[in-house]
Amino acid sequence: MSKRETYEAKCEQLLLPITEKFGVEIYDVEYVKEGSDYYLRAYIDKPEGVNIIDCENVSRALSEALDKEDFIPDAYILEVSSPGLGRTLKRDKHLQKSIGQKVEVKLFKPIDKCKEFAGALESFDEESITIMEENAPRTFNRAEIALIRLAIDF
Repeated sequence: MSKRETYEAKCEQLLLPITEKFGVEIYDVEYVKEGSDYYLRAYIDKPEGVNIIDCENVSRALSEALDKEDFIPDAYILEVSSPGLGRTLKRDKHLQKSIGQKVEVKLFKPIDKCKEFAGALESFDEESITIMEENAPRTFNRAEIALIRLAIDF
C-alpha cells in the first residue's frame, strides 16, 4: 500500500464514527499534493445533500481525531466538503447509486478520435462500464477510463 493509500485508509477509519454521529456518510477521502501543498480531503454526503454546518461539524471532529492520532508527518490542509453535483464516480458504490443517471466518461486514449463520451450509466462490473449513448450501448474497459462523473444539465 502506498503512503497515500495508507493515509486515506486511516483517515477513513477515523472518519467513520464521526460521520455516523453527524448523520452523514463518507463519499470519498483523498490525500493529494497540489503544487507545494498536501491536501487531505474528506467528501461527505447524505440523501438531501450536506450543508455548511455538516461540513463544519465533521471538520472539527476529524481535525481533533487527526491531531490525536498524528499519523501524517507532512504539513497538510484539511478540507471537508460535499462531492458536488458533477461528482466523480470512483468506487463501485458510487456507480451503483448512479445507474440510470447521465454520466460523462473521459478516456486516456481516444476511440474513433474521441476521448469524451456521455450517456446514461447502464451497468458495470470489475472490467467494464456500459453507458447508453443515443439508444446504443457503448462499453468501455475500466482501465481505459481516466474519469467518470455525473453530468450536469443546466
